[in-house]
Amino acid sequence: MGKPIAWFDLTSKNAATSRAFYSEIFGWKIDVDPQMNYGMVDTGAGEGIPGGIGEGDSASLVMYIVVDDAEATLKAVEAQGGERVTPPYEIPGIGTMATFKDPDGLQVGLWQR
Repeated sequence: MGKPIAWFDLTSKNAATSRAFYSEIFGWKIDVDPQMNYGMVDTGAGEGIPGGIGEGDSASLVMYIVVDDAEATLKAVEAQGGERVTPPYEIPGIGTMATFKDPDGLQVGLWQR
Protein backbone atom coordinates (compact mmCIF):
# COMPACT_ATOMS: atom_id res chain seq x y z
CA MET A 1 0.00 0.00 0.00
CA GLY A 2 1.35 3.45 -0.92
CA LYS A 3 2.13 6.20 1.55
CA PRO A 4 -0.08 9.34 1.56
CA ILE A 5 1.05 12.95 1.45
CA ALA A 6 -0.03 14.46 4.74
CA TRP A 7 1.30 18.03 4.99
CA PHE A 8 2.86 20.88 3.04
CA ASP A 9 5.27 23.58 4.17
CA LEU A 10 5.50 26.71 2.09
CA THR A 11 8.57 28.75 3.07
CA SER A 12 8.78 32.33 1.90
CA LYS A 13 11.35 35.12 2.13
CA ASN A 14 8.43 37.29 3.35
CA ALA A 15 5.86 35.09 5.08
CA ALA A 16 3.40 37.90 5.82
CA THR A 17 3.21 38.81 2.13
CA SER A 18 2.84 35.16 1.09
CA ARG A 19 0.12 34.54 3.68
CA ALA A 20 -1.81 37.59 2.48
CA PHE A 21 -1.40 36.49 -1.16
CA TYR A 22 -2.67 32.93 -0.63
CA SER A 23 -5.43 34.06 1.71
CA GLU A 24 -6.71 36.61 -0.81
CA ILE A 25 -6.45 34.39 -3.89
CA PHE A 26 -7.70 31.10 -2.41
CA GLY A 27 -9.78 32.23 0.58
CA TRP A 28 -7.53 30.44 3.10
CA LYS A 29 -7.79 31.30 6.79
CA ILE A 30 -4.25 31.40 8.19
CA ASP A 31 -3.71 31.34 11.95
CA VAL A 32 -0.25 32.78 12.67
CA ASP A 33 1.88 31.90 15.69
CA PRO A 34 3.90 35.13 16.03
CA GLN A 35 6.69 33.49 18.05
CA MET A 36 7.37 30.99 15.26
CA ASN A 37 6.30 33.30 12.40
CA TYR A 38 4.42 30.28 11.07
CA GLY A 39 0.83 30.25 9.87
CA MET A 40 -1.37 27.15 9.97
CA VAL A 41 -3.52 27.03 6.83
CA ASP A 42 -7.23 26.23 7.00
CA THR A 43 -8.56 26.02 3.46
CA GLY A 44 -12.14 25.89 4.71
CA ALA A 45 -12.85 23.32 2.02
CA GLY A 46 -13.01 20.26 4.28
CA GLU A 47 -10.74 18.39 1.87
CA GLY A 48 -7.19 18.46 0.60
CA ILE A 49 -3.86 18.47 2.40
CA PRO A 50 -3.29 20.72 5.44
CA GLY A 51 -0.16 22.79 5.74
CA GLY A 52 1.50 25.96 6.83
CA ILE A 53 3.37 29.04 5.65
CA GLY A 54 6.59 30.13 7.35
CA GLU A 55 9.57 32.35 6.67
CA GLY A 56 13.11 31.46 5.67
CA ASP A 57 16.15 32.60 3.73
CA SER A 58 14.85 31.05 0.51
CA ALA A 59 11.50 30.11 -0.97
CA SER A 60 10.49 26.45 -1.08
CA LEU A 61 7.52 24.13 -1.06
CA VAL A 62 7.96 20.78 0.70
CA MET A 63 5.42 17.97 0.87
CA TYR A 64 5.54 15.52 3.78
CA ILE A 65 4.88 11.83 3.17
CA VAL A 66 3.63 9.60 6.01
CA VAL A 67 6.08 6.78 6.83
CA ASP A 68 6.29 4.11 9.52
CA ASP A 69 9.97 4.76 10.31
CA ALA A 70 11.68 8.02 9.29
CA GLU A 71 15.23 6.75 9.90
CA ALA A 72 14.69 3.55 7.94
CA THR A 73 13.14 5.55 5.10
CA LEU A 74 16.13 7.92 5.01
CA LYS A 75 18.44 4.91 4.70
CA ALA A 76 16.35 3.63 1.78
CA VAL A 77 16.47 7.10 0.19
CA GLU A 78 20.27 7.14 0.44
CA ALA A 79 20.50 3.62 -0.99
CA GLN A 80 18.51 4.80 -4.02
CA GLY A 81 20.65 7.89 -4.70
CA GLY A 82 18.87 10.45 -2.56
CA GLU A 83 20.48 12.62 0.11
CA ARG A 84 19.57 13.08 3.77
CA VAL A 85 19.01 16.78 4.58
CA THR A 86 17.42 16.91 8.04
CA PRO A 87 17.77 13.94 10.39
CA PRO A 88 14.66 12.77 12.24
CA TYR A 89 13.51 15.20 14.95
CA GLU A 90 10.55 15.02 17.29
CA ILE A 91 7.75 17.61 17.35
CA PRO A 92 5.81 16.95 20.57
CA GLY A 93 2.22 15.99 19.89
CA ILE A 94 2.83 15.87 16.12
CA GLY A 95 5.38 13.15 15.40
CA THR A 96 8.86 12.74 13.98
CA MET A 97 9.87 14.76 10.94
CA ALA A 98 12.85 14.53 8.55
CA THR A 99 13.74 15.74 5.06
CA PHE A 100 15.75 14.49 2.11
CA LYS A 101 16.61 15.47 -1.45
CA ASP A 102 15.64 13.13 -4.26
CA PRO A 103 18.11 12.36 -7.07
CA ASP A 104 16.96 15.53 -8.91
CA GLY A 105 17.59 17.68 -5.83
CA LEU A 106 13.96 18.25 -4.84
CA GLN A 107 13.46 18.45 -1.09
CA VAL A 108 10.80 16.10 0.33
CA GLY A 109 9.65 15.62 3.92
CA LEU A 110 8.88 12.54 5.97
CA TRP A 111 6.33 12.39 8.77
CA GLN A 112 6.35 9.51 11.20
CA ARG A 113 3.21 9.68 13.33
